[in-house]
Amino acid sequence: MIHESAYVEENVDIGDGSNIWHFVHIRKNAKIGKNCNIGKSVYIDIGVIVGNNCKIQNFATLYHGLTVEDDVFIGPHVCFTNDLLPRAKIWTEEKVVKTLVKKGASIGANATIICGVTIGKNAMIGAGSVVTKDVPEHAIVYGNPAKLKGFICKCGKELIKKTVEKDFVLCVCPKCSKEYKIDSKMFKEVKS
Repeated sequence: MIHESAYVEENVDIGDGSNIWHFVHIRKNAKIGKNCNIGKSVYIDIGVIVGNNCKIQNFATLYHGLTVEDDVFIGPHVCFTNDLLPRAKIWTEEKVVKTLVKKGASIGANATIICGVTIGKNAMIGAGSVVTKDVPEHAIVYGNPAKLKGFICKCGKELIKKTVEKDFVLCVCPKCSKEYKIDSKMFKEVKS
């Protein structure tokens, strides 16, 4: 379904079962996967790739150079940047810095993602965060700048520490009982 008020440019590929809502603008050569929900007034720039089963909430802006893998949640007003040193009068294609959001990640409302980072698989970005560096898989980060605060299960529950080994911390999900080995150096970075 593409709402009549949406503007979809040429050479856009939209997968089966995806919904494109009011006032969405999708630029040329963008790719939207199957079963996605693109909310009101979302902007998807030239060549952006969005995987399957993604949910992009109202007013999010996805700029050129961005790749979003499957099952990603992007909250309302999330902004992805694509130029580390922007100037209004100086812009070339070479200035685009690529960003990757891996499968299953969730990004809260009003977060800003500085270009050039990778957001790891199933990571959770808190609302209002400014992400300035890579986010590990299953990490929970928030703040300005976003800092590591914990780890999260694929099912969406925060992991709890079970045992500490020399090289890793074994964590477990209190909901589904799945266990994860978290690098002990990374676990020490967790700020309470």
